[in-house]
Amino acid sequence: MLTVNKLKTFGADVESGLARCMNNEAFYLKMVNMAAEDAGFERLKAAVESKEIPRIFEAAHALKGMLGNLALTPLLQPASEMTELARTGSDADYASLCDGIFDRLRELQALRDES
Repeated sequence: MLTVNKLKTFGADVESGLARCMNNEAFYLKMVNMAAEDAGFERLKAAVESKEIPRIFEAAHALKGMLGNLALTPLLQPASEMTELARTGSDADYASLCDGIFDRLRELQALRDES
């Protein structure tokens, strides 16, 4: 079960995320739980596998918005980096960035699944 303390340990800027959720802790945690299962992560993975930079940009940008609103900094930082690289059409190592996002996503999911 996710808690504010677990999210702080994860590296989330909980105060900012809570502020965006009207300081409603239950609502914030519900949104974080939903984010941990968001289909956008799979869309990003598919875009990276297809190596279509416009699709990578769209998927990363959508995740960046969601993760930014929830202040999930450990996921937000690589999503932001990927967004900016794809925005410029850079020939970057998107697969490594995507792997990093999924590593952090699995950490968040593990925190959620802990008793």
